[in-house]
Amino acid sequence: MIVGLGIDIVHVDRIRRWIEIPGLVDRYFHPEEIAASRSRGAGEALSLAARFAAKEAFGKAMGTGLAGIQLTDIFVLNNHNGRPEMVLSGSATARFEAAGGGRIHISLTHEGENAVAVAIIERDVSGS
Repeated sequence: MIVGLGIDIVHVDRIRRWIEIPGLVDRYFHPEEIAASRSRGAGEALSLAARFAAKEAFGKAMGTGLAGIQLTDIFVLNNHNGRPEMVLSGSATARFEAAGGGRIHISLTHEGENAVAVAIIERDVSGS
C-alpha cells in the first residue's frame, strides 16, 4: 500500500552556485553522489539537482520533512541498469524506521534547467 508520495523540483542554477562555494556540496550530498555526479562532466549540476530534488521529495513522502535528518544520510545511486535507488543510513534510517519503514521508489527527470524527482513510500500494512 502506498503510504507516502512526494515531489520536488530544483532549478539547476541553484546547484551550480552551490558547486562554486567550497564545502557546500559536501554538506548536502553523500561522497558517492558527488563522485557519480562529477563523472558526468558538464552534467554534474544537473545530476546533483535531481538528487537534491529526490531528498526533498522523500521528506514530503514521509510527511515530516527532513528535520532531524542529515542530508548526507540520504543518497541516490544508479543501479547496474541505471535505475536510481535511494539509500538511507544513520539519521535517515532511524527516522524512516520510526515512521514504519517500507520500500522507497524514486523517479528522476530533467528538462532544460529543471530537475524533478518523485518519491513513493510503500508499506505492507496487511500485518502478515
